[in-house]
Amino acid sequence: MTKYQPHRLSIAPMMDWTDRHCRYFHRQMTRRAMLYTEMVTAPAVIHGPKDRLLGFSPAEHPVALQLGGSDPAELASAVRIAGPWGYDEINLNVGCPSDRVQSGCFGAVLMERPALVADCVRAMIAEAQVPVTVKCRIGVDDQDPEQTLPVFLETIAGAGVKHVIIHARKAWLKGLSPKENREVPPLDYGLVLRMKQAFPDLRIAINGGITSLGQARGLLDAGLDGVMVGRTAYHDPAAVLIGADALWGDDFAPDAFAVVDAMRDYIGAHLAAGGRLHQITRHMLGLFAGRPGARSWRRALSEGASRPGAGLDLIDLALGEVQAAAA
Repeated sequence: MTKYQPHRLSIAPMMDWTDRHCRYFHRQMTRRAMLYTEMVTAPAVIHGPKDRLLGFSPAEHPVALQLGGSDPAELASAVRIAGPWGYDEINLNVGCPSDRVQSGCFGAVLMERPALVADCVRAMIAEAQVPVTVKCRIGVDDQDPEQTLPVFLETIAGAGVKHVIIHARKAWLKGLSPKENREVPPLDYGLVLRMKQAFPDLRIAINGGITSLGQARGLLDAGLDGVMVGRTAYHDPAAVLIGADALWGDDFAPDAFAVVDAMRDYIGAHLAAGGRLHQITRHMLGLFAGRPGARSWRRALSEGASRPGAGLDLIDLALGEVQAAAA
């Protein structure tokens, strides 16, 4: 049995996607992987509706809160406020390239200011009861990652960071959209592997372009401490989450139909509390990706789940389409 290390596989923080309903759904497929919240800015935590921003189901553990910000005092306050919610990790976003993030001087633009990042994580660690980690890029714009990434890692490690997730692409802050920044800059897995060799005491996970469990296992076997999966975990979750616990020597691997059954009580409670079906099922559209009936499943949920009164009977209808196609 592999020693329990939640970062061997993790699911990336993704804005508008990895909300509490998505994380609960993902947890039905893997008991081991670390799940991440959407990025929440430190000012939002301080001034916003705290339970809506920070609340989650105990069933989601292990789960990490990702914060955005560049003011050490604000980030420290956000960590202190989030403490009672019981996250297993606090992560600082140093990788998001969106214009909104840049205008607030956080996200990937902080790759140019490693000393400020060190001040931020030092302040966060002082308030945290759990590990503080960093998610970053290999560099931005005209930086030479071979030169700047080692300096960045050395600087944040000196401030107390022991685990970093590296998205193995540059971020171009000007000229590329956030979507293009996830696809256009070339991946450089070799650089991330060299960083692990250069910083053997720093736990390093890799993110970017990982679409299968076989690929994840290969990167772990190459010496990395963890693999973070992004869009594939959303669009084809069964492909990378069902069976993922084998990375820890665990045989938990429910089939997709069992995952739907496991969601029923959660969906029922959400509806009884006044929630809408589509708030949960929008995250489930890719569950049967690549299988007979997948298109009918998506169509039934996409067209029907936002209608007033939509409930578990729609799930049964959509599931019937999959079962009929597989027969």
